[in-house]
Amino acid sequence: MAERRLGIILHGATGRMGTTQHLRNLLDIKREGGLPLANGDRLIPDVQIAGRDAGKLEALAQASGGIRWTADLDASLADPANDIFFDCAITGYRAPNARKAIAAGKHIYLEKPIAPSLDEAMELVRLATEAGVKHGVIQDKVHLPGLMKLRMLRDAGFFGRILSVKVEFGWWVFDGFYQPSQRSSWNYRKDQGGGMVLDMYAHFRYILDRVVAPVTRVVCRTAIHTPKRADEHGNPYTVDADDAAYALMELEGGIIATVTSSWSGRLRRDDMLQLHIDGTHGSAVAGLHDCRTQALVNTPKPPWNADARQPMNFYTQWQDVPDNLAYRPSFRACWEDFLRHVADDAPFVPSLLEGAKAVQLAELAYKSNQEGRWIDLPTLTS
Repeated sequence: MAERRLGIILHGATGRMGTTQHLRNLLDIKREGGLPLANGDRLIPDVQIAGRDAGKLEALAQASGGIRWTADLDASLADPANDIFFDCAITGYRAPNARKAIAAGKHIYLEKPIAPSLDEAMELVRLATEAGVKHGVIQDKVHLPGLMKLRMLRDAGFFGRILSVKVEFGWWVFDGFYQPSQRSSWNYRKDQGGGMVLDMYAHFRYILDRVVAPVTRVVCRTAIHTPKRADEHGNPYTVDADDAAYALMELEGGIIATVTSSWSGRLRRDDMLQLHIDGTHGSAVAGLHDCRTQALVNTPKPPWNADARQPMNFYTQWQDVPDNLAYRPSFRACWEDFLRHVADDAPFVPSLLEGAKAVQLAELAYKSNQEGRWIDLPTLTS
């Protein structure tokens, strides 16, 4: 057994996602002795964190065990010790940095959305394909236990013919005036890549495509429910990116999806992201970790009497899907799959083309909102 080192540029490491999800999981793989490969070797991630703030980078590097760091991305891309470029910085800068990394011959792994427009996303697909580099996009939600249970139920035929799916996402994000906001101000600024649709429809596209069925059509209405917010320094600003979106989508097989997402809604459901699938033979409701089912043979007949309280407690009529598997942390699962793809040429589903499909849904949802009509999703190919 030998150790195989793989250099990874982690651009945007000092942000919340970069530190708590991507860097942490890569360092965990390294601390545990590396990732086992098909031939018995172990792959050791050698991370170099990159960004613009040298002070923050140096402090994070020292807190992470003295890992490599740089505030000079061009020099990092020119370094033959680095094999992979990963970006989780602000969306608006992702595509230009990815183009430079492809030109430098690096394998490309990106957070979603991979670009602010479909044209730019497809350009990345073309450039990466022509360069012959491995490429992919993070699709973390499909590795969460709740969604893995849903996919297991679908594959096992539990639902029968799937009729509909309901996606509910979001929570109340404070405006920053009387309580600090839980989200960075760039999320509400269009010129910095903000917007509910651009951000979250990237998730909804791959969740629906991979857990239920591929999306074929969309009609969408966006909104700015909170038009004034205060930024990280307490300075007021005008929100010009959508903070809520309400959509109907049609999936292959005539399945109808209702998708509601808002940063201006208070929660009364099981989780912050919830999927409810109804089928001819059974239904299931899943959050990030738990999944509950109700089969056709267990479906009750609730009485309808508007003059009396409902005697049934509908929440108690569902059965938990047990945790029979050992679930990997979702972001770690993404990294393990991509690293094996690079090192072993293992199969890998979420290529940059899948990332472009996510941008396509967002772009056509915005078009639907502007034109007030259903929009078909053309098939994308590389």
